[in-house]
Amino acid sequence: MSGIFVWLVVALGLGVVVVRRRSLAVGLVTTQALVLAVSAVHSHVGAAAALAVRAVALAALLLLVVSRTREPRPVRPGVAPLVRAGLAVGFALALTWLVPTIGLSSRNVERGVLALLAFGVATVATRVATLFQVLGLVLVENGIALAALRLPGGGSSVAIELGVALDLTLIALVAAVFHERIFAEFGSGDSAVLRRLRD
Repeated sequence: MSGIFVWLVVALGLGVVVVRRRSLAVGLVTTQALVLAVSAVHSHVGAAAALAVRAVALAALLLLVVSRTREPRPVRPGVAPLVRAGLAVGFALALTWLVPTIGLSSRNVERGVLALLAFGVATVATRVATLFQVLGLVLVENGIALAALRLPGGGSSVAIELGVALDLTLIALVAAVFHERIFAEFGSGDSAVLRRLRD
């Protein structure tokens, strides 16, 4: 995988941290997963097909959730977009400095994987909209997929990659169902409303 693909995937991940619109964030994550699939075509055809199917299926699911759970008013995150970006980039830089070599095909790919993990964690931590928290999990999943594709010597088998993709897709599906349930109960996908719950 060339550096251009790695940094394109990373830039799309940072876009998810910053953007406000849910549908745009879903588009960015879908594009990111499709870029991963295209980059895997020449070496891992089975994995590329699995990533493409996962990208399209998750996009369809998440866009369905977006269309079914229209917010009456925008869910405002507690952290401004530039601050979120700064926190995410700072966390990614800290990880690249602190984490030793993890055995992928190049240090450039390792930095990209760590950046995606950091962006996913930052998205979950700084966004109160439950759908953005689901998208944070998908960012982490895309980072894991990037790492699996860049293991030395062709690394993991297609069966393992399909299993991981299926497991993490099921987690995203369950999280999307929780988002719809929260929306149905409270009329908003704002996780801050959950603080009002008491025994």
